[in-house]
Amino acid sequence: MLLILRTIIVVIYSILVSVFGCIWCLFSPRNPRHVATFGRLFGKLSTVLGLKVELRRPEGADNYGNAIYIANHQNNYDMVTAAKIVQPTTVTVGKKSLLWVPFFGLLYWLTGNLLIDRDNRAKAHGTIGQLVDQFNRKRISFWMFPEGTRSRGRGLMPFKTGAFHAAVAAGVPIIPIVVSNTHDKIKLNRWNNGLVIVEMLPPVDVKAFESSSVRKLATHCRELMAAKLEELNAEVEAREKSGKI
Repeated sequence: MLLILRTIIVVIYSILVSVFGCIWCLFSPRNPRHVATFGRLFGKLSTVLGLKVELRRPEGADNYGNAIYIANHQNNYDMVTAAKIVQPTTVTVGKKSLLWVPFFGLLYWLTGNLLIDRDNRAKAHGTIGQLVDQFNRKRISFWMFPEGTRSRGRGLMPFKTGAFHAAVAAGVPIIPIVVSNTHDKIKLNRWNNGLVIVEMLPPVDVKAFESSSVRKLATHCRELMAAKLEELNAEVEAREKSGKI
């Protein structure tokens, strides 16, 4: 019964946010500030799913300039966990097929997110040029999933280098974001689905890697995120066992 009720609420809420969101965005289409606004609205579904989401940001995070945010990509629940920490004027880079998702796809485009064709290698590489161009023209940041696909319980997957090439070319920092494990954690028939921690790490200065390869930068960021993910998972487990969430 709880599963059915939650499903109905999530579907109706998502359709309403998408439809009214599209109307709202028509007054200022492709404005990057919309992404954080609607990310937080979708993040409110965490309560419906029985999740407590705890956000952690470094001191001064609200004053960061242009940057590339990278996050681990686990499953569709990233929409109600990681979405809560998206900073204003940050847009995501997603696959072109998202445009065809009913209701949500149009909102995704109207909010200013960047769509890429992953099946077309030349166009995908051309996205790096688009990112650099936008960095040079306005105050904007990009959110990317360097794993390139959902991990679905397989741990932190190998990183692709697109985000790191863009950061080096534009001379902007990389800001890692780590979300504690959500794989097999959320049971829609269970009232309380526990704690998820979303933590933003301090910026990584790409200039420190100018004399080395982009791959080393990617490896360094992955090592930081893997260590933090292990730390967060251990903390969540301990707090849930003690009941201190």
